[in-house]
Amino acid sequence: MTASPRLERIVEMSASELNVRLGEALALYVTAMNYPPGTVEQRAPMWLAHMMREDWRCVVALGERDELVGIGYGYRGAAGQWWHEQVRRGLMTVASPSVVDDWLTDYFELTELHVLPRAQGRGLGEDLLRHLMEGVRSSRVLLSTPEGPSKAWKLYRRVGFQDVLRHYQFTGDPRPFAVLGRTLPIV
Repeated sequence: MTASPRLERIVEMSASELNVRLGEALALYVTAMNYPPGTVEQRAPMWLAHMMREDWRCVVALGERDELVGIGYGYRGAAGQWWHEQVRRGLMTVASPSVVDDWLTDYFELTELHVLPRAQGRGLGEDLLRHLMEGVRSSRVLLSTPEGPSKAWKLYRRVGFQDVLRHYQFTGDPRPFAVLGRTLPIV
């Protein structure tokens, strides 16, 4: 049995292009994460705010009918941003100030990376990640992901992400998360 060829194509999207397809992108996110449908309304303002951040970049995977089957985006992390401050607070409990500063200076925050379940398992997530990182000018990339075995964990380990902070609870979410990071570029 031979694997069927992948039909998706990966393209970069501007903020205005993503804004036009924001409902579709958020529906993909909710499906990929298995969140309740009401999550779309909660996340839309946050995604719109992220699109205005320095060095924001987005790549999407489009299926045969030009539908979104995957998305990845992020931006330059900076002091004062919610995620940055949460991670700083957590890191300060387990690392020296110099280690904290090393990780939280000149980094790209990989904010979202999602693939529809029907398109998973064929390397699309890794392709999205690699395309997204191609134009990043920061020296590092950081992300957070729920603890536990998952396809995302396997992907991040395969491309060289290391532990930065483990079993961290972000404000407002009862699940434990890991913060992972690596230097750029990804080769």
